[in-house]
Amino acid sequence: MAQHFLLSKAARSLSLAKVARMSDDEAWGTFKAIRWAETDGEPFCPRCGCLKHSFIATRKLFKCAGCRHQYSATSGTIFASRKLPIRDHLLAIAIFANGAKGHSALQLSRDLNCQYRTAFVMAHKLREAVAAETAEATVSGTVEVDGAYFGGHVRPENMKADRRDRRLAENQTGKRRVVVVIRERQGKTLTFAFRTEAESVETIEARVAAGSTVHADEAKGWDRLHKTFTTHRINHQQAYSDGGACTNQAESYFARLRRAEKGVYHRIAGPYLVSYAREMAWRENYRRVSNGDQYAMIAGASLRHPPSAAWKGYWQRHQLPKGAA
Repeated sequence: MAQHFLLSKAARSLSLAKVARMSDDEAWGTFKAIRWAETDGEPFCPRCGCLKHSFIATRKLFKCAGCRHQYSATSGTIFASRKLPIRDHLLAIAIFANGAKGHSALQLSRDLNCQYRTAFVMAHKLREAVAAETAEATVSGTVEVDGAYFGGHVRPENMKADRRDRRLAENQTGKRRVVVVIRERQGKTLTFAFRTEAESVETIEARVAAGSTVHADEAKGWDRLHKTFTTHRINHQQAYSDGGACTNQAESYFARLRRAEKGVYHRIAGPYLVSYAREMAWRENYRRVSNGDQYAMIAGASLRHPPSAAWKGYWQRHQLPKGAA
């Protein structure tokens, strides 16, 4: 909590307009203040923690007096091995925080005046950083569970006589995935991607504390939840809420995700689906937090997160490592 306060104090006053007016030197100084907030912006070695160092002005590197390790303001963070100026990283965070329903990589590339590929990786690094907060999180109390399917669209044939029933498994692509949300009332939102809702039951049992009450609809995939939890089911063909049993907050999350898909990203599927789902979960969790505090939280999460195994050098590999998403 103290670290979050320090990060907020250093970054809360930043805005999109203020960052856009910064010079590279001002942005570098601001980044240092956020990165090393606990020492008032004074750098310390990420390897040995030594505060004593020399400064290589031509490259803006610090050299530790203890272990002789050279490090920069972004060393050991998700922005390690960067090529863009630090100002553009601060600007990307501000733009990312402003997007209530997300911000597309194409739009970000125009905002930063950089290549689409650069903006694409930058946005996914920010998604990975904010999603790390709930990587091992659990929920308890009253919990709502629901699923929604994404991807695997099969385009209908032009002529009616050639059309097939796309609901049948043999007429589908096999790429369709279900995003399962576990939402604690007045608490956290956790999301995962599976082939079917039934596959998610083991994860739900691991992430929801024993003794919790689970609300779900009447999809057959949730029948196994009765063995582990006190479960309330709601038939949406008859009502959206019945005697307190409802999944309205889970549906609220999917409303945000659907609006992001239709209005911003247009297509979220495949190995990237879970990244977008977790981004929307973070936005749903902190939807009532001020924009300045959201900026500080994203900046803090990015600077605490180690270099990304999935996105560092992504365009050299042209694919995500297995299990990265």
